[in-house]
Amino acid sequence: MNFKKKSVRNVNLKGAKVVMRVDFNVPVKEGKVKDDTRIRAALPSIKYILENGASLVLLSHLGRPDGQVKPEFSLKPTVDVLSKLIGKPVQFADDCIGDATVAKAQALKAGEVMICENTRFHKEEDMKTKTDEDKEKAANFAKELARLGNVYVNDAFGTAHRSHGSTAKICKYIPVSVAGFLMEKEIMYLGDAVANPKKPFVAIIGGAKVSDKLAVLKALIQKVDALIIGGGMAYTFLKAQGHNVGKSLCEMDLIETAKEIMNEAKAKGVKFLLPSDNLAADKFDNSAQIKTVGQDIPDGWMALDIGPKAIAEYSEVIAKSKTIVWNGPMGCFEMPNFANGTLGICKAVAASGALSIIGGGDSVAAVNQSGLAEKMTHISTGGGASLELLEGKELPGLKALNDL
Repeated sequence: MNFKKKSVRNVNLKGAKVVMRVDFNVPVKEGKVKDDTRIRAALPSIKYILENGASLVLLSHLGRPDGQVKPEFSLKPTVDVLSKLIGKPVQFADDCIGDATVAKAQALKAGEVMICENTRFHKEEDMKTKTDEDKEKAANFAKELARLGNVYVNDAFGTAHRSHGSTAKICKYIPVSVAGFLMEKEIMYLGDAVANPKKPFVAIIGGAKVSDKLAVLKALIQKVDALIIGGGMAYTFLKAQGHNVGKSLCEMDLIETAKEIMNEAKAKGVKFLLPSDNLAADKFDNSAQIKTVGQDIPDGWMALDIGPKAIAEYSEVIAKSKTIVWNGPMGCFEMPNFANGTLGICKAVAASGALSIIGGGDSVAAVNQSGLAEKMTHISTGGGASLELLEGKELPGLKALNDL
């Protein structure tokens, strides 16, 4: 995939009418934004555009309203938050398309900004275009969005793997389509990790299921020097090696696939590390009885974290790496008694001095929880999008942007 895309810094913004896709899909409770991290992430692009003489219309989705207008999914609560962050008034449009919204966008002066209502209030935003009629409806929606400006900026990496109206299709109908600073940063780190990693290149893959990470495991085996496995998915691999996994999470229908992955790693000379010891519990509860066991989990017990020996072995490999990609926790870190594995890996990655890229909601949450986020090179804003980029897939929202 071509990662050489134009960015907002390649455009003369003076007098431009900019439409920017942001990711303001933030938690809202009782009409208040509970976490403004995603809004803050868009600030460098927003400020740059406004300071360089353009007006700005922001598009985003929030939640899954399924093509219906639902007040609980309104983007209105983001207006006050953004206004405080940039220190100036922010306007709001009750819709993202239509003559009234276009008139409001056209009336914006240089340095002024407006947020439009949730793009997913229209089913055409993310509809499956199976028939010609559906394709025409989706295209018309994208054309309507394009009426809002003459420069399009995509700064929503978290939705770049979706071929939606506001993320990809709009680019067909607007003269200039470029990446925002957040998108540019994601492309730089994740793109380089795919195309040109410094060696040794180590991938740490955790999380509950092998099925969720199958494609990325197969892709990474072609690129990495070592693959470290943790989380619930480890027990499908241990079962494939003939170990007893007790009541641990295990995908029996993927045992043969797990064997194939391990055989391919061996054939490629890739170190494939599974936990040599585990924290087993008699129930899925923080107050459970816990014991440290080896690679065989006793009947009636379930493994909920990697053990101290595994942490030490994984940390040794991490310490020697030059590039690290981490997606997925090592155990049920939400429960304090099963957070040591994930925290241990956080510490090892932070101390490694390697270029470290953290992707996926749970791994990002774990890193933030550890207090070591600032020690990581790059924390990705897109779980699904970062996985697909690592798999080597083309992201529609990225592909649609102008090449350099």
